[in-house]
This record gives sequence, structure tokens and C-alpha cells, in this order.
Amino acid sequence: MKQDDCIFCKIAGGEIPSHTLYEDGKFKVILDVAPATRGHALIIPKRHYANLYELPEDMAADVIRLAKKMMEKMTDKLNCDGFNLIQNNGEIAGQTVFHFHMHLIPRYHNDGEILKYTTISPSQEELEETVVQITK
Repeated sequence: MKQDDCIFCKIAGGEIPSHTLYEDGKFKVILDVAPATRGHALIIPKRHYANLYELPEDMAADVIRLAKKMMEKMTDKLNCDGFNLIQNNGEIAGQTVFHFHMHLIPRYHNDGEILKYTTISPSQEELEETVVQITK
């Protein structure tokens, strides 16, 4: 299944050229055209799923296995010092292309990239309320 107006569907289907690092029957791994660091890549399913909520569980497991495989290979070949795996769901969470994808971002000492979130300070009561809310 593909969406005609989805750029990642077009890339996965070969309609738009990409710098492909890996491809199989389910996924394509490409270099990001606006990378955070050298080697920044994206894992894109060939079928259209808007986000992780829509991605079937078996494919989600396959994405993690592929991410690990690519991370190990890229660490070896690029001599990076660490790695970020990022996957955003929804506009509020930073998703800009609404076709599931996972970012593979090699990290290098002094690369200047800062991936940061601001922490909050919940009380013990708030933490306990959140546990109850989620586990009910």
C-alpha cells in the first residue's frame, strides 16, 4: 500500500532517487538529504504507515533489528563515537513527514549536534498518579 502524495512512498518505490545504503523487500535505508551529522540515515518501510501507531508489531520488531544491524555497520565504517536512534510520532513530537521512519544518527566527538529535552520535576504524588493512570 502506498500513498500517491507521500514523498517517502515515492522514494521507497524508486520514483525519486535516493542514496540507498540498504534495501530488502520491506525496507529501504537512505541517507537523509538534510543530515544532522555525517552518515545520518533513515529507515523507511516500503509500505505506507503514518507512524508507529499504525506500524504492525512484527514490522516494528524488524525495524529495531535493522536499526541495530545498520548502527553496527555504520559505527564500524564511519568510525563514529556513538549513535542516536530517533523516531517521532505526530507533529507535536517533531514528525514532519507522515510516513513512519526512524532516524539513524551517527555521533562524533565535537560534532556540534545537540539533541536535548527539558526535564520537569514532578512530585512523588504526580509520579504515583501517572503510574495509576497508565496502568489502569
